[in-house]
Amino acid sequence: MSEDMIPLGINDPMEFGCGAENPCFNECCRDLNQALTPYDILRMKKALKISSHSFLREYTSMHIGPETGLPVVEFKPNPATGHACPFVTEKGCSVYEDRPGSCRLYPLARAIARDRATGEIREYFALIKEDHCKGFGKKEGRTVGKWLEGQHVGDHNRQNDKLMELISLKNQIMPGRLEGAESDIFYLALYNLDEFRDKIQNQGLLKDLVLPRDFAEKIAADDTALLDFGIAWVKHRLFGRELRF
Repeated sequence: MSEDMIPLGINDPMEFGCGAENPCFNECCRDLNQALTPYDILRMKKALKISSHSFLREYTSMHIGPETGLPVVEFKPNPATGHACPFVTEKGCSVYEDRPGSCRLYPLARAIARDRATGEIREYFALIKEDHCKGFGKKEGRTVGKWLEGQHVGDHNRQNDKLMELISLKNQIMPGRLEGAESDIFYLALYNLDEFRDKIQNQGLLKDLVLPRDFAEKIAADDTALLDFGIAWVKHRLFGRELRF
């Protein structure tokens, strides 16, 4: 974590409040340079009732991350709005119930470490203090843990941890930049889920695999199950890991 962040434990006080009563309301939704995870996109495209392809085309741009060498998806920059989130309104977030995990965590940053012996994930938190935010100093009796519960960020964290595990595997086996077809496979299976499903069902993408019927039905109907399979398939297809159903 950055040196200008303040480390916090799960039981430490969370003296912060966010709402329309704050003079800075919506300011954290402007001047964005915000990466979106696959689960962020899954939730938002479902909330908007559009396909992942339409969401990605309308709202996002993609580049290759210099550190990971992997596709990074961000909100499409729009100087005309001060690089505001496309879903911010005067009344707040129009996709609030399905907002990205980083929005739920703010003003916290989260990092994880996995115990090599047990596989247990340990969480570390830090407070991000930015000049534009006026929500600090509100003593409302919450701990960091209670704040996180109130933001309903658990599903996002669990799904995003799976992505971090995949990135760690990639960096061990294939350091450097993913190119061409390999980059396309990663983007398709993690970000463009509806296209991934169509290629499985109608274009023979997995013709060399025999999917158990119940498993095939599950990924046909459940986007989260399909994302989990996409992560496993990328591990298999690009990094040689055994594929289990």
